[in-house]
Amino acid sequence: MKYLVMIYASEADESKMTAQDTGKLMQAYGAYTEALTKAGVTLGSNRLHPSSEATSVRVKGGKTEVLNGPYAETREQLGGYYLIDVPDLDAALSWAARCPSSSYGTIEVRPIWEM
Repeated sequence: MKYLVMIYASEADESKMTAQDTGKLMQAYGAYTEALTKAGVTLGSNRLHPSSEATSVRVKGGKTEVLNGPYAETREQLGGYYLIDVPDLDAALSWAARCPSSSYGTIEVRPIWEM
């Protein structure tokens, strides 16, 4: 079954990290990505630009509104994702718990609704 593993963390907190801490985090993500790849469960992954670079679109009353920035003001922002294919939710949750940001952010796991 396919799951989207979404990585949420505070961009403000991450911007305060030292270069050394950022380097350690990137190494941890490299190891995590390598483990997912070696297990043969990763279908794709990417890091996202900061939410300040987001553009939101919605249509109200037939008119398209384009907004600079994310739609919602939140304490944590979506910073990246992994698309994985694993046997079940328990396996997806196990991988999510191993994600480096799970120790200071939130990892949301959502099943893919294939059409």
